[in-house]
Amino acid sequence: MMGLDNIYLYMQYYAMTKTETHKRMTHGNEIIDQIAHECLLMRVRKLDRVLTSIYDAELRPFGLKASQTNLLVLIAKAGPIRRIEIGKRLHLDPSTLTRNLKIMLTNGWIQEIADGEDGRGLPVQITVQGRALLNQIGPSWRKAQTRTEKFLGVAGATLMRKLAAHSTELPSG
Repeated sequence: MMGLDNIYLYMQYYAMTKTETHKRMTHGNEIIDQIAHECLLMRVRKLDRVLTSIYDAELRPFGLKASQTNLLVLIAKAGPIRRIEIGKRLHLDPSTLTRNLKIMLTNGWIQEIADGEDGRGLPVQITVQGRALLNQIGPSWRKAQTRTEKFLGVAGATLMRKLAAHSTELPSG
């Protein structure tokens, strides 16, 4: 049986150990709390997922995703364009770009064209099927656009357009 002195010593040791453990576990919580409450990247990524889901839902009947629509529109507007240029314009990493372009090539929405160079990184252009697809999705895209504008509100939608118009280059560190 433990005597009162031993119980008292144990309680002091336990309290001290618990306090030290708590200090170690909560050390750095300030930055965790600040990131959780203030991080712009976390909020933008969450917003991106919400908005993407709106467009994906409307475009799903056409077998098209929002990310592919973005690429298809750029290719339609830019004409024959190299992958590296697409990646630069849309700030896409090569693996994401390659994965989406492969799907689009397989579906016949875009095609590679010979340009007389070495054959690596052939330019791509929209096909007749790709242009027809963009015309078909018009009403569904407009519905997604309306839903998104309603979700963001007039001020939010205006701000998004302004930010996107001025965010073509990465800021310097």
